[in-house]
Amino acid sequence: MDLQLRGEVAVIVGAAQGIGRAIALAFHREGASVAALDRDTSITSFAPVGNEPDAAQAIGMVADVTDYDAMRQAAQTVIKTFGRCDHVVYAAGAGSGKFGFPFWNLEPGDWSRVLEVNLLGAVHTAHAFAPQMADVRRGTLLFLASVAGQIGSQTDPPYSAAKAALINFAICAAKDLAPYNVRVNTLCPGMVKTALNQSTWTAWNAQQSPAQQMSYDEWAAEKIRNVTPLNRWQEPEDIAAMALFLASAQAKNITGQTLNVDGGQVMHW
Repeated sequence: MDLQLRGEVAVIVGAAQGIGRAIALAFHREGASVAALDRDTSITSFAPVGNEPDAAQAIGMVADVTDYDAMRQAAQTVIKTFGRCDHVVYAAGAGSGKFGFPFWNLEPGDWSRVLEVNLLGAVHTAHAFAPQMADVRRGTLLFLASVAGQIGSQTDPPYSAAKAALINFAICAAKDLAPYNVRVNTLCPGMVKTALNQSTWTAWNAQQSPAQQMSYDEWAAEKIRNVTPLNRWQEPEDIAAMALFLASAQAKNITGQTLNVDGGQVMHW
């Protein structure tokens, strides 16, 4: 299927590793020019090389989503470099780094950074990029949340709450931007082998007695058996494939939706 993304411009926020990087590479393979943003300075080396003479451009830019001025400057740089911005994917995320069951295992102060990255960072990004899309009356915004934002995972309450708020904000943004032909959706991964997923295991394992501790692979395999009907990992490329579809004209009537790529973990009755 030709998704007709060649020649378009995609901004991927949180693209240094994991799902964000997979999405950035997928857009570039489809022929879209890509601006890959991250607070990790390694993002400056993001430069996939195309084989054709007219291969799409790709740049890496350092920007911290918790800094609104930095995000506005990034948006200006994208427009100056590419002349447009068609798609923005917000893939930045952070957990508390602690095992939050019960929730009072955490302190209220453990919430601040999680909310700043997962929710306010997305708000900063939307404020920075959406007005230009509204002006030209086209574009898409995609926020990566989590199944945790739908089921209220007790593993990390700040993370779950922040992702739930992000889902709600995306619906508000979708309603505001629909008259401008700008679509907004949320994509929720399930069990994906990322650094963030592994940090969840690290926090859990530290709370266990030596007899109950597991390796990361053992812990993940048990969790997948318990919560994922398809009984397998989801891969970053699975999330990227859905991100591409939602950006394409094939999804022209999809907005304000929360879509799960989770192996069946969240089923709505």
